[in-house]
Parts: sequence; C-alpha cells; structure tokens
Amino acid sequence: MAKSLNIEHIALVASETPRAQEAFAELSGQREWVSMDEADAVVVLGGDGFMLHTLHAMLDAGRVIPAYGMNLGTVGFLMNRYRNGANLDKRLAKARAMAIAPLRMHAVTQTGATCDWRAINEVSLLRETRQTAKIEVSVDDRVRIEELVCDGVLVATPAGSTAYNLSANGPILPLDSQLLALTPISAFRPRRWSGAILPDRSAIKFRVREPEKRPVSVVADQKELRDIAEVSLEIARENELTLLFDPGHALDERIVAEQFVT
Repeated sequence: MAKSLNIEHIALVASETPRAQEAFAELSGQREWVSMDEADAVVVLGGDGFMLHTLHAMLDAGRVIPAYGMNLGTVGFLMNRYRNGANLDKRLAKARAMAIAPLRMHAVTQTGATCDWRAINEVSLLRETRQTAKIEVSVDDRVRIEELVCDGVLVATPAGSTAYNLSANGPILPLDSQLLALTPISAFRPRRWSGAILPDRSAIKFRVREPEKRPVSVVADQKELRDIAEVSLEIARENELTLLFDPGHALDERIVAEQFVT
C-alpha cells in the first residue's frame, strides 16, 4: 500500500482562506508549477475539506494524480504539516503514497430520480424533519435490520472513520483494514445496536420507510440529495486515489494514534 514516487511536474492549489492564500503566494515564486492537466502530483494548501474538494474535482475530471496536502485548516487529518517550500522537493521524494478507495453511491428519490456520487469519507442518511427516520438496512441482499428508528445512519471508509463516524461513536478503522464502518446516528430502536464493522467487499442498501411522514436526505461527503427512497453503496475500486504523507505522519499511523488520544 505504501511506496515512494518519482515526481517532476507539480501543480499547486489553495483554498480561499487567508492563511492558504498567503502560503500560495509564498510558494508560487519558489519553483515552476504546472497546471493540473500537466502535473504528476498536486500540492494542496488548506484543510481536510479543501483536500476532499480537490480529490472530488479530480474524480469528476477523470484524471487522478497523487495529492500532497499541507495543513492550513483546522484538523488537517488528511494533510502534512505546513512548511515553506525550501525542502518541498525533498519532502515529496521521501513521501509515502497511500491508496484509498471511495464509496460508490447510487440513490433513488421518492420521485424516481437517480443519482450516482462518490464519497471519500462517508455517506450519511439523515432525517429531514423533527420525526425520527425509519430505515431498512440490508447487507449483501440480506435484510439485517427491518426498521432502524434513528436520526440517521452512515457508512464510513477507513479514511473517513475519524470524521463524522467517530463523532457518532463509530469505530476507528486502520487504513489497510479493508473494512467499512456502518454506524447509527442516535438510534432509538434497536436501542442497543451500536453499528457494525463490515468487509469492504460488502454491498449495503438502505430503504426509507414511511417517507411521506419521515423524509430522509443523503449526504455523500459534501453533496446532499433530499427525499430519498433508497441508497445503495459499495467500494469503487476503479476510482482509487493516492495521498502522499511525510514519513512518520502517514494516515495509517495517524489512525492508530487517534485511538490512544485521551
């Protein structure tokens, strides 16, 4: 899963925050940058949200290159520490390449419209009104929970297991675990069900019950679709992404370390 890369042509992108724009201005004159279309890799300045935005933009464009993030946001779980560009070439030469595969989501709305998205962190189903949601949960064509009464439910990848999933008391998954986290959000019935850890070869399906009274939306990372009828999920192995990390700061080690934070 981890390897070193030989990178020559690099693109530079930054979020719109003042800190990221200051870093962009500082780095812009320190080397010759190329466009995303010409690059072997991209340096991403910002936080985790902007990294997700950049990765999704690559998926949408149909050209995926390794991404090396430098944190100028809040958490920066997907990022490296920010330093000026003096040693950037050396950092990239020593960086470890970590492969992550997003979720493929197929959703059908109550009107029959369909939507296909990718999610790098998680796909979440959420109630739209004060009424609790009622959701049927199936795994590999077998109904596992006929009626989950809850505020919502989510499926997280290992890369996303420390994001919303962790806030919902879901498990942290090592990056190479080949697992998915299926986590309820404020489950009322079954009250004692705390979720499941599934092989990432699993096909997961949610069906909304009583949708007129209990409408549900679905969120795939940063995109939302309302009034859904059902959602199907599986790993999109053909859309594998590559994140670059400094030695000792790789995402797999950070996922392990996060479990010992007190």
